[in-house]
Amino acid sequence: MKRIMKHILLRRISQIAGTLLANSYFRAWTGNPQIYQGKLKGIVPPILNCYACPSATVACPAGSAQHFAALRMIPYYVIGSIAMFGVLIGRAACGWVCPFGLLQDLEYKLGRLIKLPKIRIPKWTSWGRYLFLIGMVILAPILTGTAEEGFVMPGKTTFCKFCPAGALEGGIPQVLLHANLRPLLGSLFTRKMIILGIFLIAFLLIKRPFCRVVCPVGAFLGLFNKISLLEFRVDCETCTSCGYCRKVCPVDIAIHESPNSHDCIRCGDCIKACPLGAVKVGSIFGKGGLKESPSSCPAK
Repeated sequence: MKRIMKHILLRRISQIAGTLLANSYFRAWTGNPQIYQGKLKGIVPPILNCYACPSATVACPAGSAQHFAALRMIPYYVIGSIAMFGVLIGRAACGWVCPFGLLQDLEYKLGRLIKLPKIRIPKWTSWGRYLFLIGMVILAPILTGTAEEGFVMPGKTTFCKFCPAGALEGGIPQVLLHANLRPLLGSLFTRKMIILGIFLIAFLLIKRPFCRVVCPVGAFLGLFNKISLLEFRVDCETCTSCGYCRKVCPVDIAIHESPNSHDCIRCGDCIKACPLGAVKVGSIFGKGGLKESPSSCPAK
């Protein structure tokens, strides 16, 4: 128990540090309420962090991809940046750095402390991420724009209009900082607040529902889990399929069923929690590389 608690504390520190680094333009809250537009905004990290947030110092992958799609351009830089992280560490940024992941972890913990009911969602819902990635991030911006005789009328950044992270990190702070925006609030802001409210309630009851069902960034990163340099391995001879790994998992998966599934956020909680030490982290540089990692362990 001490091992897992120390590990989770370390992960929380990393998540908080990641949140602060991605939102370190504190001048926006001290008399200069302008969105940061410096050179760091050219960095596209593998996390969901609204770049409309006054203190955001980096770009949002989903927002950036939509911007290029709306202009009917291929976002080579965005794809390359996220793919690089995916090849190196898979979805580890989701478990160790992402601000919105931190919020979900903390809210679910709060839900347990105040003894709210737990809700488990079916595994197949995880494919919803790819519907949002393909439908809202890629196709919608392309299809809502027009192109005639070399002139492009940009499409709509559809996902941003529904994204609860954008509402929390960008919409609310902007309204608080800019009094002149308040009279202009309309149906879009109301809709985003309703969606945000629904998710904030869901976070108390369900393990990371946004990450598992909606997040397009996690969807893309998940494609690299099976080939990333960072991998998880399960010793099937040691594993008894006790289910404790699923109990501690922030995304509710049993790691022995698929150590490198697209759902795993590489947080490592299962490694520290396994009473038999059957779950291990590996890489192509270490003993027992990718070829020795089982796809699943038979039920016992």
